[in-house]
Parts: sequence; C-alpha cells; structure tokens
Amino acid sequence: MIITAAMPAHGHTAPLLAITADLVARGHQVAFLGGARFAEAAEKTGARFVALPAEADFDDRRINDHFPGRAELAPGPQRMAFDARHIFIDPVPAQYRALRALLAEFPATAVIGDCFFHGALALALAHPRDERPAVVSIGVAPPMMQSVDTAPFGLALPPQPGPEGRARNRELNAAAAQRGEPLRRYAAEVFATVGAELPPGPRADAAVAVPDHYLQLTVPGFEYPRSDAPASLRYIGALPLQTRGEAELPAWWPDLTAARSVAVVTQGTLANDDPTELLVPAVRALADRPDLLVVAATARQDGPELLAQALGGLPDNVRAAGYLPFDRLLPHADVLISNGGYGGVHTALTFGVPLVVAGGSEDKPEVAARVAWRGVGIDLRTGRPGEPELREAVDRILADPTYRTNAATLATQLAAHQPLTAIAELVDSLT
Repeated sequence: MIITAAMPAHGHTAPLLAITADLVARGHQVAFLGGARFAEAAEKTGARFVALPAEADFDDRRINDHFPGRAELAPGPQRMAFDARHIFIDPVPAQYRALRALLAEFPATAVIGDCFFHGALALALAHPRDERPAVVSIGVAPPMMQSVDTAPFGLALPPQPGPEGRARNRELNAAAAQRGEPLRRYAAEVFATVGAELPPGPRADAAVAVPDHYLQLTVPGFEYPRSDAPASLRYIGALPLQTRGEAELPAWWPDLTAARSVAVVTQGTLANDDPTELLVPAVRALADRPDLLVVAATARQDGPELLAQALGGLPDNVRAAGYLPFDRLLPHADVLISNGGYGGVHTALTFGVPLVVAGGSEDKPEVAARVAWRGVGIDLRTGRPGEPELREAVDRILADPTYRTNAATLATQLAAHQPLTAIAELVDSLT
C-alpha cells in the first residue's frame, strides 16, 4: 500500500498523479491525498482519492482569492515569504492529521509527497522510522537547501567558483538565514503543534535532509553542484510528458514542416490568464517574419480568441491553438519561449529544444537562471519582457548553434534516466 500526496496546485499535483498512475499500473494499491478539484483526475489513475481537509485545500486558479493580501505583493522576496507562511506552513497541521487518519485505515509502507507537502515532513519529524512508513519527497522545483557552493535560493545567482565564490555564498547565506529567522521560528511553532520538532537551520534544508528519500526531478547537468548535499538527495530525471490522448491536430499543422524556423511560445497551464505577460509581446516581437513560424500554445480553450483580440488579429506568420500535443510539436521547434515552469522547461530539454525564459514569480527566476548557467537558453530576468529583448533573444538562439548543442546534451542525459522505474524500484525495496 502506498500513499501519494500533493499540495492542491496543478504544478505540484500533476507530477504526483503521474507517479500514482504508474504505481497503480504496476499493481500497487495507492491512495492519493490531495485537493478536491483533482478528485476526478486522481480516480482516473485507479487510485483511491482522499480529499485534503478544507483548511489545507484551495484552488490555485484563484489563489489570490484564497489568500487575501497576496495580490498586493510584487513578485519577489516579500511574496515568497508570504507564500511560505500561508500556503506552505499554515496547512501543515491539517495535512499531518489527514495523513495520520488515512494511515490508520490504510497502513502504507511509503508516503510519497511533493516537496512542499510538509505534512509528510512533519510525519518524519514526529515519529521514528520504525513507527511510520518511509517518507519519500519528490522535488518538483529546484532544490532550495543552502550550500557552501551556492547562493541562497531566491536570488537567482549562478554558482561562482573558487574561494571568492564560497566567500560570497557564506556572506549571502548568513544574511538570508538572518532574514529568514522569524519565518523559521514561525514554522517551528506550527510544526510543534503536531509534536514535530523542526531542526535548526532553514526550513528548506530540513525539507531535503529529513525525508528518507528526496528524489529530484532533473539530472545533475541541470542543477548546481553541491559538495555538501545530504545523502537523501538523488537525481532521477524528468517525468515523461503527460499527453491528453489522441489530440486533433489543427488545420495549419503542415505549416510546421514547411517553415524554415519555428518558435513556440507558451505561458504554461496555469499562469496563462493574462496573455500580455508573455504571449502578446512575443508574438509582436516576431510578427510578420517570413523566415519564422510562431506557434502560440495558449493552453486554454479560448486562448486563440483572446490572443487575437489583444493583437487586433494574428500576424500572417503566427498560428495559435488552445491545447497542442507537445510531444509532436516540440520536434519541429527551434526555440521555446517560456515563463520558466520547472516541468515545462524540462519538457523542452527532453526534446533538445533551447529556451528563452521570462520568469518573474515563484521558483521561475531560479529555473531561468539555471537555463542560462547551463547554456541551454537565455534568461530575460523578468516576467514581463519587452518586444526588443524577446526579438534579440530569439535571434541569438537561432543564430548560435551552441544553445541547441547544449540542449541536445541535456536531452541525452535526461533520456538515460527512467524516473518512474526508479520510484517503483524504491517502493519495491520498502515492501
């Protein structure tokens, strides 16, 4: 018996549902603990669905409605602190109690949760290993723990080698720890309400080091080296792309093979309610270029209509769609323009497609920084890029084959990993 669990947000839930479906297909009994809006999707995997209690549930499509005051905070350190307190820490007691109640009737050998489902972290802290199931955390965002080899998470600074780099990191990490001390104390108080003692140091360090296994959904080539990484951390590669079944291709699909170059632009599956953030400026930046076909993947049914309205009509070299099969689209792409979602970036790299990334919120600036550090794309260092910056970045990607070469190298590394098999083998070793 296995319990899988996730924060009630699409980017956290989708990877855990993919893992759930695979474990069910391999013959395991699985119960999925998650947000109410994912009940149907969870049940389609063949797992038993258990809803999180109301105090730990929300609809991430209307996240600012659930957390008053969040919308007034600009993306950056203040919003990250707000999210850490209210979205990730406050639900811990309710998550923990729901997990314990489920375990009482469904005695699982492992609890597999996304890395922000801290109710599982509380379970690992409150009970010795021989009194609880194994706790396995899935890294659905870049690792956030501090290291002598990296700057603190959130600054989007790539590693700096040598003694000077370590000196920089010590100074920045100390400052970050001081700034984060009130939040650490708050987290410790919340965890203490369920009998879990949070160890000293940043909460993010405990989130990686405390679980019995921390499985990061990437490869070492896309993550900053850390000589002091905890033994629990293991890189298992990116999950395979989840398709929607046999998708109907748009009438313009043959244009992909006729085009000299293809640029795909997307704002992902969640942060796509305002096309002026990325879709509109990208299309305007690349409009009416006979050498370039631009595909706007809006990831919403009314997306093409909204985009056309915002632009006053689509330029001749632009094709727009709601949902497209990326496994069939990306082999045609020469560049993907993205807002930096962790899963979406890895999807592009799986196909060896270089990126232009405009990430301005959540973990996206850190993802974008890794894209630039690894040489697989360009980080625009903003969530609302201008047309000149977008045009220049796309032209650089198309003109310099180094980006595609580096992306192809990572694609090879990703292809060498089988994350679902790795998870299944770990589960089998626990039974």
